[in-house]
Amino acid sequence: MTKSQDDKSLTPILYSCYVSRSREGEQFVKDHVFSYHIAGTLIMNDGNKEYIFGEGDFRFLRKNHLVKFAKQPQVNGEYKSLSIYLDQQTLRNFSMEYGYKAEKWTGAESIISLQPDPLYKGYLDSLKPYDQITRAGNENLVALKLKEAILLLLHTRPDLKDVLFDFSEPDKIDLEGFMQQNYHFNVELKRFAYLTGRSLTTFKRDFEKIFHSTPSRWLQQRRLQEAHYLIKEKGKAPSDVYLDLGFEDLSHFSFAFKKMYGVGPSKI
Repeated sequence: MTKSQDDKSLTPILYSCYVSRSREGEQFVKDHVFSYHIAGTLIMNDGNKEYIFGEGDFRFLRKNHLVKFAKQPQVNGEYKSLSIYLDQQTLRNFSMEYGYKAEKWTGAESIISLQPDPLYKGYLDSLKPYDQITRAGNENLVALKLKEAILLLLHTRPDLKDVLFDFSEPDKIDLEGFMQQNYHFNVELKRFAYLTGRSLTTFKRDFEKIFHSTPSRWLQQRRLQEAHYLIKEKGKAPSDVYLDLGFEDLSHFSFAFKKMYGVGPSKI
């Protein structure tokens, strides 16, 4: 069986395979990702919408977004997917070689479901000898397959030109709206600052003007408020909500909850 990989630094072409176990987590999508779903189910949430992908689905993830994911193997089976990461330098080189320039992207979605196309399938079938392609010494071959993926996306979805070749940093955006939508992501403050188009210093200053609290204190209180609502009003178990709300472990969540509400979450 092909070895499962989660470390994108190894290669921009990643094959994921998990047997009889689910995986959950969250990540910051640093680079654009073109993916093919082979087996099992993938549930993704970008803080605004939930997406479900199954066997045979194709998707495109835009860079600079936060996503939560749950990878579920088939019953007594496997979870498999193949992903191609399109880094900024590769896209810059392609832009210079072919003369592509981005205009203003008008779409809002961070996760784009791609309609099935025979060209996608043919391309991904060419990656089946995964172990051989990604071996040391095949860097030129990998670079060629990345260029092929870009050409393919531009052929099937010409509008993605304005996504692929947008090399600008995130614009300064509405901080309050962004934080209310993304408070449950467990990422460093510098990541929140970057995604709102601010330096860390400016982020903290603007944050305190809006929320009259430090980011760390507000994040914990907001997550605990949502936890209280989900447990009391929706009947959720503490073990079902703490990870979704950005807490790293159940004991820390329970301690913080009791400190804020005077009673442990299991007593609500």
